[in-house]
Amino acid sequence: MPTPDVLWDVVGLGANAVDFVYRLPAVPQATGNFSKMRISRETISCGGQMTTALVACARFGLRAKYIGATGTDDNGRRIRRELAHHSVDCTDAIIKDARNQYAVIMVDEVTGERIVLWDRDEKLHLRPHEIPARAIVSARLLHVDDVDQEAAIVAGEIAKTAGLVVTSDIDRLTPRTVDLVRAVTVPIFAEHVPTGLTGTKDLASALRQLREMHPGLLCATIGAEGAIALDGDRLVHSPGFKVQAVDTTGAGDVFRAGFIYGTLQGWSTDQVLRFANAAAGLSCTRPGAIGGVPALEEIEALLEAAPA
Repeated sequence: MPTPDVLWDVVGLGANAVDFVYRLPAVPQATGNFSKMRISRETISCGGQMTTALVACARFGLRAKYIGATGTDDNGRRIRRELAHHSVDCTDAIIKDARNQYAVIMVDEVTGERIVLWDRDEKLHLRPHEIPARAIVSARLLHVDDVDQEAAIVAGEIAKTAGLVVTSDIDRLTPRTVDLVRAVTVPIFAEHVPTGLTGTKDLASALRQLREMHPGLLCATIGAEGAIALDGDRLVHSPGFKVQAVDTTGAGDVFRAGFIYGTLQGWSTDQVLRFANAAAGLSCTRPGAIGGVPALEEIEALLEAAPA
């Protein structure tokens, strides 16, 4: 089959969610003064690992397409409206007769740190045969998360065969995590994953050990400390930006969008990580996942104001 013309800068396959966000005066505890507390503020906003990243990509000027499953309830309709509002194409997304994924997010209004409680109907599970292969190979880059791992692995293999860059959001350990790592060209891990995969306590050592199974760029996010990457044999630590955090929800997703943007610009690893860290840092200065996505101009201004 001939390769179709490139229609998208990035196609993302993975999860979406509607977030019920509760801002609290402190982190809830089982006993003591913080076992009961009044909610300071509550909001309903759209989020989800993949959809937050894709909205951020679209805000940065990239042509973005979403592949995933949404529900038939009000939350499903809400997320579809939100993606359309941000010009993320959903023509290959599937609507399934189920409640849309949702999350209850408790945010400490002092530090901006959050606790996430979520639920997802099994009917929303995306299966390999539901993947539109032609849509994937009509992109410059595929981004996958680890929610529906089998579908992500199959999609990654389709994209790799077509010569695409394949980035990832890997934040949990399952029996298929190693297979997912091998199916992408640039694994981007949550901090605990490389050490969990290797049994090595030191993150840098864990990345070097993972080099034995993966030849490409390996990256791990490390919260406020920024990100660390293994580029060939060179270990790169890119520090995070000091910001006044309001809500850290979605920061990792925005980091990945920044990483995707820099990668598609052809930047060096150092430039990519610095841009992604700036994007993630700015997202923490405002509430919400999708609602916290910064504009490209804001990121560029922060980079100019904070010399490398």
